[in-house]
Amino acid sequence: MGTGTEDYYRERAPEYDQVYLKLERQEDLRAIRAWLPAVFRGRRVLDVASGTGYWTDVFADHAAFILATDVNDAPLEVARGRREWPTHVQFAMADAFDLGHVPGEFNAAFVGFFWSHIPRASLEQFLRGLFRRLDDDAVVVFMDNRYVEGSNHPIFRTDDQGNTFQRRKMENGTEWDVLKNFPSLESLKSTLEQYVPRVTIRCWDYYWAATCSS
Repeated sequence: MGTGTEDYYRERAPEYDQVYLKLERQEDLRAIRAWLPAVFRGRRVLDVASGTGYWTDVFADHAAFILATDVNDAPLEVARGRREWPTHVQFAMADAFDLGHVPGEFNAAFVGFFWSHIPRASLEQFLRGLFRRLDDDAVVVFMDNRYVEGSNHPIFRTDDQGNTFQRRKMENGTEWDVLKNFPSLESLKSTLEQYVPRVTIRCWDYYWAATCSS
């Protein structure tokens, strides 16, 4: 099981963080960086599809433990070299659809910018596996993009299951068709409420976050 974006993100790892340099998104990013660390303070966090570690860095100094995982080693290599990490932050390759093999106990999880890459037909399997892997009192934060015309790549096609795709071009000139879904806030909340009793949605101009707790 996968998302179909694995090869793209392996190749894009060295330039991925450029997306966070967009000028129009800086106010949102400052607000999120001010909010997110307190959510994971003192918790053992499973960071799913952590990529280059941009967001791992945001809460690394506040969590009790972090295992940052990704299916590709290329972005994890970028993450490892991002900074001098505290000893309670570790990195490991792991399949987000097979978290049962990830060692450790976790009372929190962060899933950043992965929801949008999950095929609609695979979302239930991913969520079921994630919540089964966590303690009963876990706090989970999902975060991803909102679609804003002019800031996001345009949607150029939709498949027969309702998945939407963007066409992206990397610095080396290669073009990729990338799965990128943008759920409505209503569907996001109703989907998550099937797994946890409390779901709080936060919105900024360019991003959303869903905080789940028991």
